[in-house]
Amino acid sequence: MSKNKKLLLIDGNSVSFRAFFAMHNVLDKFVTGEGIHTNALYAFNNMLELILKDEQPTHALVAFDAGKTTFRTKMFDEYKGTRAKTPQELMEQLPLIQEMLNYRGIKTYELPDYEADDIIGTMSRKAEADGMDVTIITGDRDLTQLTTDKVTVKVNVKGVTETEAYTPEHVQEKLGITPKQIIDMKGLMGDTSDHYPGVEKVGEKTAIKLINEYGSVEGIYEHVDEMKKSKLKEHLINDKDQAFLSKKLATINLEAPVELTLGDLEYRGDNQEELIQFYQKMNFKTFLNRMDVPQEDTAEALADIKVQDLDADAIIKIVANTKPQTLIVEGFGENYHLAPIIGLMISDGENYYGTADVSILENPSLKAWLADKTKEKYLFDNKRTIALLHRYGCEIDGISFDMLLVAYLLDTNDNKQDIGLVAKNYNVNLPSEEEFYGKGVKKAVPEDTAILLNFLAQKAQVIATLKDKMMAELKDNDQDSLYDEIELPLSNVLASMEIKGITVEVSKLKEMENTFATRLAEIEKKIYQEAGKEFNINSPKQLGVVLFEDLKLPVVKKTKTGYSTSVDVLDKLKDKSPVVQMVLDYRQISKIQSTYVVGLQKFVQPDNRIHTIYLQTLTQTGRLSSIEPNLQNIPIRIDEGKQIRKAFVPQHEDWEIFSADYSQVELRVLAHISGDEHMQEAFREDYDIHAHTAMRIFGLNSTDEVTPNMRRQAKATNFGIVYGISDYGLSQNIGISRKQAAAFIESYFEQYPGVKKYMDDIVKYARENGYVETIMHRRRYLPDIHSSNFNVRNFAQRTAMNTPIQGSAADIIKVAMINMQKMLKKENLQANLLLQVHDEMIFEAPKSEIETLEKLVPSVMDSAVKLDVPLKVETAHGQTWYEAK
Repeated sequence: MSKNKKLLLIDGNSVSFRAFFAMHNVLDKFVTGEGIHTNALYAFNNMLELILKDEQPTHALVAFDAGKTTFRTKMFDEYKGTRAKTPQELMEQLPLIQEMLNYRGIKTYELPDYEADDIIGTMSRKAEADGMDVTIITGDRDLTQLTTDKVTVKVNVKGVTETEAYTPEHVQEKLGITPKQIIDMKGLMGDTSDHYPGVEKVGEKTAIKLINEYGSVEGIYEHVDEMKKSKLKEHLINDKDQAFLSKKLATINLEAPVELTLGDLEYRGDNQEELIQFYQKMNFKTFLNRMDVPQEDTAEALADIKVQDLDADAIIKIVANTKPQTLIVEGFGENYHLAPIIGLMISDGENYYGTADVSILENPSLKAWLADKTKEKYLFDNKRTIALLHRYGCEIDGISFDMLLVAYLLDTNDNKQDIGLVAKNYNVNLPSEEEFYGKGVKKAVPEDTAILLNFLAQKAQVIATLKDKMMAELKDNDQDSLYDEIELPLSNVLASMEIKGITVEVSKLKEMENTFATRLAEIEKKIYQEAGKEFNINSPKQLGVVLFEDLKLPVVKKTKTGYSTSVDVLDKLKDKSPVVQMVLDYRQISKIQSTYVVGLQKFVQPDNRIHTIYLQTLTQTGRLSSIEPNLQNIPIRIDEGKQIRKAFVPQHEDWEIFSADYSQVELRVLAHISGDEHMQEAFREDYDIHAHTAMRIFGLNSTDEVTPNMRRQAKATNFGIVYGISDYGLSQNIGISRKQAAAFIESYFEQYPGVKKYMDDIVKYARENGYVETIMHRRRYLPDIHSSNFNVRNFAQRTAMNTPIQGSAADIIKVAMINMQKMLKKENLQANLLLQVHDEMIFEAPKSEIETLEKLVPSVMDSAVKLDVPLKVETAHGQTWYEAK
């Protein structure tokens, strides 16, 4: 075989693991539209690009572990026994890494009963015997034992892109031994990460010294009797069996039954077409840009537009025009409750009238035209437009086409908040906001007004051009009533809620700030007393030293920088020292202090209110999200979090906060959609659904026999089923074995056969149609339902089960909000709808109206949608949001 053949061998598991933790800090930023994490995939591919460029291999293989049991676990039960469980976020990426390697023309392989190391060892020897050069890439120094004159082992040192190359010379220089003697060193010192023992009190230095003197583990034990009496000699004699076992465990098998020939490993390069599609699906723009792909720009260019001045004469023509007209109100800034309007554009498709002078909004004819509901208007983002114009003293009505809402309903995976990005979906070339204004510190309004107005005219042109096409698609999907009756009217309701805002007593927050600061100081003091010294509690490094060195607590997990002090680690150590619970309390209160007590104060406007923004087009289920600030996730499970709600008050002294909450709405939706008789009966008879479920799955005669723990387990199962939970997920949630959890789920489905049938049918429907729908025809596409990758496909199946339930619950509360707003107007009440938090609506009202609301609100909410089981609403009221709970 010619000299220039080169085999590249990559240790798939260890490099994936390192890739995951190298980009762990950006975990939440690397997520596909389907919610699958891609940080390890991204880092792995980055490394691969560099390696392929540097190594120029003719042959390549990535080896993976086949499972947890191998011939080593048969020799020693506890082999790798203390390793932390692989994070689910990494588990879901391993099949994707294999899929990507396949598209990159690289063979992957795993072998039952063996580790990736054994596959790599075996193939490296085959290649060497064939005269090939070999490079091994790994995050595990154990593989350095494979180093020879033809085999170089490169070990990741920093993340995955930097490596240290081990040749026989480098091993000799670094460790003072030969590569083969690395297994003797491991035999003597053991391995904490693989969890095998070695000889007590023998570390790396002592092991190397002994090997230099006696050559090998066998050599040491041939001469152990001649050694001078010492503790070391004692340990060596006592732990002889461990030393030989550890050496055996550390030895990579060079003759594993690998069914691959070197010919199978020929590296053929990327399969461009499949790889491009894969990168697009993973949203890997960087890799797409690096590929030498001719980017055909087939998008239609926009026609040149002549912009006329939007002045008093233009307004006369606009008002007289009977055609629908497109309106652009351009705000500059993320938060439109604070952003200035920088330009206006009104067009009937032929004439474009624009101005950057917002004083035109004072023109009475323009004001009247904007507010006239008989004058049909098209725009992008009705809610934003209402809020912007409101600050300039204008009302707006007559909107028939909101391009943002329609684009969202047509494909929730593609929730584009930008006309430019929606236009590209329809092959129309309009710059995105980022392309036009720049981003970060470079973001700015063009100095030349003509450039700005031309951009606004292009936006108007795109909206008018795509309107018919998009509305026709909506009709074809049977989603026109969802748009007309829910989403568009809801945008008006949300706009009025945002504009109204909720009153916040900053003095209360300041008071809490002081109270929490005192609490934190007290906890701090107690921690110092217990620890016997002062240190920075917020520093994981310093905390690690205190817990694991000073207080000698058992080490649960180590990280690159030292000891792990994450919540899951501290939870395991709670009973070992009072310091641990104090640290957990300290962290919790400190987070509430910074995020809410202090954080919320920044959002209180001069009118003493917080004006949160509701994102109507973000989630794929149709649920609303709140930002600037997020008022939907103020923690209420712990008292310190709940206290925050005391600062939220009605706008007047003699008013109260009133809250109305749907009770178990998702389970009621499940009972309706599944048609399960037993579940429907439970709701019709108003049983305690969780006690009722417990009675059925534990085979009891009545709910009186249900213990609190049984009810808790049944509740977790009820809600878990809604989310397509696995036996593993349920076992983690309620602290039982996986086997017990599987039996629980099986028993659940036996008792509620309609639910089981629904789960099976909806997955089948998704497979056949590529999407699932809510009761209001809100649609969610599931492109991964046919994926060959088990984890990806499984995630899509769970999504198929859950979306109709969660999405229908979202539909129901949206209808209730619209009906409620109409009812407040109709009954001439002063009450205001202020907030929506998941299944709950929060109002403020004069005390004199509370009695009316107690009857009115539940009746409106109950009748929002007709289900086969009754909807149930619970209400409460009080001086503050805290009391109304």
